[in-house]
Amino acid sequence: MKKSNYNLIGIALIFWGLSIFVAHAQLGFCGGNSGDPIFTEDFGAGTTNGPPLPAGTTSYTYIDGEPIDGKYTISSHTAYYDWFNTTDHTPNDNNGKAFIVNASYTPGEFYQRTVTGLCENTSYEFSSWLINLHPVSGCNRNGIPINVRFQIWDNTGTDLLASGDTGTIADKSSPVWEQYALVFQTLPGQTAVILKMLNNGAGGCGNDLAIDDIVFKTCGDFIDITNDQNETNILVCEDYGPVSTHLTAHPDYSIYPTHVYQWQESTDGENWNDIVGETNQDYTPPLLTSTIFYRVKVAEDIINLNNALCNTQSEVFDIIIIPKPDPPSSDYTLKTLCPDEGQVISVTVPSNTTVNWYDVPSGGTPLLENNNSYSPQLPGTYYAEAVSTMVECTSSARTAITVDFDTPPMPIDEDLTFCEGSTIVLAAGIDHMAYDWSTGETTPDIEVMAPGQYTVKITNANGCSAIKTIQLTQLNAPIIDYITSDDYTLEIHMGNSGNFAYSIDGYSYQGSPVFENTPGGHYTVFVSEKNGCGTTPMDYVHLVIPKFFTPNGDKVNDIFIPEGIEAYASYEVMIFNRYGMLIKHTKNTSFQWDGRFNNKALPSDDYWYAIHIDGKVLKGHFSLKR
Repeated sequence: MKKSNYNLIGIALIFWGLSIFVAHAQLGFCGGNSGDPIFTEDFGAGTTNGPPLPAGTTSYTYIDGEPIDGKYTISSHTAYYDWFNTTDHTPNDNNGKAFIVNASYTPGEFYQRTVTGLCENTSYEFSSWLINLHPVSGCNRNGIPINVRFQIWDNTGTDLLASGDTGTIADKSSPVWEQYALVFQTLPGQTAVILKMLNNGAGGCGNDLAIDDIVFKTCGDFIDITNDQNETNILVCEDYGPVSTHLTAHPDYSIYPTHVYQWQESTDGENWNDIVGETNQDYTPPLLTSTIFYRVKVAEDIINLNNALCNTQSEVFDIIIIPKPDPPSSDYTLKTLCPDEGQVISVTVPSNTTVNWYDVPSGGTPLLENNNSYSPQLPGTYYAEAVSTMVECTSSARTAITVDFDTPPMPIDEDLTFCEGSTIVLAAGIDHMAYDWSTGETTPDIEVMAPGQYTVKITNANGCSAIKTIQLTQLNAPIIDYITSDDYTLEIHMGNSGNFAYSIDGYSYQGSPVFENTPGGHYTVFVSEKNGCGTTPMDYVHLVIPKFFTPNGDKVNDIFIPEGIEAYASYEVMIFNRYGMLIKHTKNTSFQWDGRFNNKALPSDDYWYAIHIDGKVLKGHFSLKR
């Protein structure tokens, strides 16, 4: 048999009760088993205050509104003064009310209630829930705490049967309902008692409380039920077969010296029926194939056994028979997945059920446990088995799902260029797909005019996707910064970089911006982007001033001629010897010098020039060599 952890619940409740007992040592809960409530006061429900308590119930005065010291109200809310605004304690009621008290300045009794119909010489548990309504932040953090005394008197009010104080219940930062209890025993011939509540504290700032859910129950031995295997419950799968067991009730003799029994059964754990003729300490149920619950009513004598005001009930022995779960359900039996995308197949099962996955229809080792979804790595058929989370209980069959893998789109990444100031069309390159561009567009092609990286997610009809990346580079038109001349060398200096070609005649291009052996003169220089992204022209006068000449009559470099000055509208050329004497001069006419002065050949030496062009003066020197 598979055991559950139901017995842990009972243990937890026992420890909870003990913790309450320790916290309020003057009082105490029933240490054994309690019967059903025989008296309950929850003060009703509704959105209006009241009605007042019956005459003689309290010495305080009822008020339909905010209670001052020494007054009370019956209300579904506590939003008075600076008190906590909280609901009553009764579970699952709507607009439930509580008894709300603003303590009198003088300590004393504020509640009295006679409880009748009790059994003589029987132990009972009285309990009530209290809450301190005053927040710790009030009264300059010096509020008066609440302190309540509970008393149980005989019906004449002369014999005190039991008494206990809650002790100080201090102000808190948030509202907390707390339960307190008192155990007492009726006397021989006694069937009624008087409950009294007294305020131990003084009135003033603080000492404000609410009371709810006053309950009386019988208090008897603690009685548990075990079977012959010392189990306190049975939890099995239906495939275990009919359950056969034998039960025994075990009173702890803490209250009753003698015991009479009546076994009861229930199919829901709430509604109980006596089992005819089963009045012994032991009981053997019939063979069981469905869930059922057993308990035993216990009293000290047969007269009290059938009186709900006098008996108690044992712990419950659960026999839980879990039906085999149905196979998992799925929206599909064939699933096409996309490789490398982490897609899953999935099934659904009810609560308290999980799923194990297999690659065989029966037996085998689970591929994955306790998961409604599975991510296959290979095509094939996979099987989902439903498993109860309460006990080892599996579905009779497994749900099969066949998996196939689709071929995702296979786009080719691209590196593209486009000319500055123009647009370019980017294409996904695969037709009849769904497209999701990084620009937000969803068409197969898009038109852009900015460089950068673009991506498009391409998805086929089965939902398989791939990403295409396009790196787009802008090709800029050439920008000529300036041009320089150095003797017969002309060089073009660019204002930007690129794949450029250079020309000084507009026809012949070269890859270098340097043109050597270039005669002086006026030129229109061209720089072209090699991919056709523009050509930039610039006019330039290439002025060549020879560094030397050799007037020796061999007709090679016999004349000093500054080349290119004729391109200027106004110019003036002057030649000086080293002593500053003007040797040659011309203005706005062609200039050349044969190395003579006054028809006399000048000696080899350095000579200086000053050329005035458009308001500028170019100065330098050259050599005359013989």
